[in-house]
Order: sequence, then structure tokens, then C-alpha cells
Amino acid sequence: MVLNLLRGLFVMMSAAVAALYAVGLAESQPERFGQKHVFLFIIGAIAVSTLIVAIDVFTTKKKLVALSGVFLGLIVGMIAAYAVSFLVDFVHTVFPDIPDHLLEGIKVLIGVVCVFVSISMVIQTKDDFRFVIPYVELSKQIRGTRPMLLDTSAIIDGRILDIATTHILQGLLIIPKFVLDELQTISDSADKLKRARGRRGLDILGKLQSNPTVDVSIEDAEAEGATVDQKLVSLAQDLHARIITTDFNLTKVAEVRGVEVINVNILAEALRPVVLPGEQLSVKIVKPGESPSQGVGYLEDGTMVVVEKAREMIGRDVALTVTSVLQTSAGRMMFGRLNEPRKGGVEASDSDPGVTPPSNEPGQGRVMAKAKPKPSSDADPTTVETN
Repeated sequence: MVLNLLRGLFVMMSAAVAALYAVGLAESQPERFGQKHVFLFIIGAIAVSTLIVAIDVFTTKKKLVALSGVFLGLIVGMIAAYAVSFLVDFVHTVFPDIPDHLLEGIKVLIGVVCVFVSISMVIQTKDDFRFVIPYVELSKQIRGTRPMLLDTSAIIDGRILDIATTHILQGLLIIPKFVLDELQTISDSADKLKRARGRRGLDILGKLQSNPTVDVSIEDAEAEGATVDQKLVSLAQDLHARIITTDFNLTKVAEVRGVEVINVNILAEALRPVVLPGEQLSVKIVKPGESPSQGVGYLEDGTMVVVEKAREMIGRDVALTVTSVLQTSAGRMMFGRLNEPRKGGVEASDSDPGVTPPSNEPGQGRVMAKAKPKPSSDADPTTVETN
């Protein structure tokens, strides 16, 4: 509201200044400037000021670093042009036949060239100014809490939503536009599993934006790099931000380039895993495993689950018991066994009493009957006990 009011005042003041100037010219030189010229001045001032306001409105992303570079380059260029003008005046004293208007044109041209070169040099070498002028640095400095960039893998993983709900994230969560485009590409994939992961990521992103405990912003700025990971690291360097990801390779590359990374898997490694051995799960087997009897499924967050004796159940949902959880910085992987039903529909258990587990040793693996006591000598020998 205040900014729109300021823009309106700017247009009105520009028209007022042009009107005063035009009226002054009309009064001092009535033979050359009439009422028609006054209106032309006012309309021209309104048109120019409106164009400036339009440029300001449509230029949404303004960087103080660029404005500071332009201002400093302008000052340096004007000082350099002023110094070179003395050399032009000296040349005029040596060659007095040179017309004055040509010298003035040369001075203007030198000023334009000096300003352009100065602004270009300052913008391109802004990070090196601290070595030229001590305590002067044009790069962006973040005070207090630093922003965090979300990677595609961290969004699809979904645990970032639970982490944000705990109020542990103190700072702005930034989702770059190229990460959002990658999520949309995955969501439109022909592969059913990839499409489900992409849509899950978009759902998580929507929940993050509606979560009142965290601030989420979409960054439209582009960054250098051929891949999404390269762009993410470059943007983190420009914004002095951290990266939140579950990608092990991205973590290593970012650390090499001096970018701080919060790996959700490493964070989870310091805490208790979500699923403990012995818990019951239901997962869909989607492909065979490396071993002949293994089947592989995935949880909603992409965690791989290797199930023994499930190779023949591809495409089916199976109930299993988690036997072990392998947690590494590259991700989490679970191992489980099928819950085999026994008679009566009750799941079998290795700890059931009265059942001897099978064994490969000879003479083992059978349920042995209890020995019956011998009949006493007082009993009738002709009596036979039947079962």
C-alpha cells in the first residue's frame, strides 16, 4: 500500500515539475513556447514516469548487491571521466583548431565509456572488492539464521514435514524453481512408481506451505549448472544457504565446494529409526531381489524393503515382520520375513511352545511324542491300554 502510494506521488510530482518548467519557458519565451507545448511537456513527463514505475513493478527480484555495484561504478566512472577531461583540454591547447562542439562530444563519449566500464567491472568482480578496499564487501551477508534450500529427495522423503512441525527449523525454507520443475517432471513420468513419488513430493510441498510453523518461499532465480544438483550448490553459494537433502552424492559434492548440508539420513542416524526390528509392516512387492528367493518393495518415502521368500509375490501386498534395519548416510534399507499363516489363520511364531523348529541334522526336526509310563506289575497283564 505504501509502495503504491509512493509510485503515485512520483508520477504526480514528475507531472508537476514538468508543468512548472513548461510554464516558465512559456512566460519567458512566449513566441517559441505556447499552451500546446505546456501540455506536451506534462504528457511526456507522465509517460516517462509511468514507464519507470512499470519497470519497477515488473522487476520483482531486486538485489541490493547489483544496485550497490551500479552506484559505485557510476561514481568511479564519473571521477575517471572528469580526470580524462583534463587530458582532452590539454590536447585542445596543443591543437586549438579543433571545434569546441567536437571536444564536448568527445568528453561525453569518454564519460559514457568510463561509466559503462566501471559498472561492468564492479558487478563482475564484486567478490574481490574486500581485497582492494578493506572492510568493503559487496557480496550478500546473512546475519542470524541462514536460509535452507530443499532438495527434491528431501521433499519426496517427507520427513522434513515432521521435522518442521517440531519447531526445530529456525529459518526460511527455500524451494528453487528448478527443484519444483523436477518434481513436476517426475509427477508426469510414465513410470508408475516415479509418478507416485513425484505426486507425494508435491503433496508434501503443499503441506509445508500450509504449515504455520515454518516459512516457505519459492525462489525464481536461476543458477549456474547443467544438472539440478549443480544448480542447487551454486544457488546455495550465492545465497549463503544450507542444503537439506537425503542424497549422499550431493552431500559430498556440496561439502567439497564449502556448502553446509543437512542430510536427513544422517540426522535420522543420530536418532532412533522409525521402524524397529520386530514390528509388523505391509508392503507391495514390485521386483525380485538379488537372491533367488528375495522380493523387493518400497515404503511411501522410498525406503527399500527386502523380503525373504517373496520372489513369487511380485505385484501383491504382503504382511511381514522387520528383522533388521540398515541405516547409512546414503539411505535406509529394511530386511524382513513373511508372516506365514498356520492352521486356523493364526500366524506362526518361532517362540510357540510345543513346536520344535526344523533342523538339518539327522533325527531332528520331528515332534517327538511323550513316552508313556510302563504299567505296574500289579496290573492285569492281559489288559492292553489303548489310546
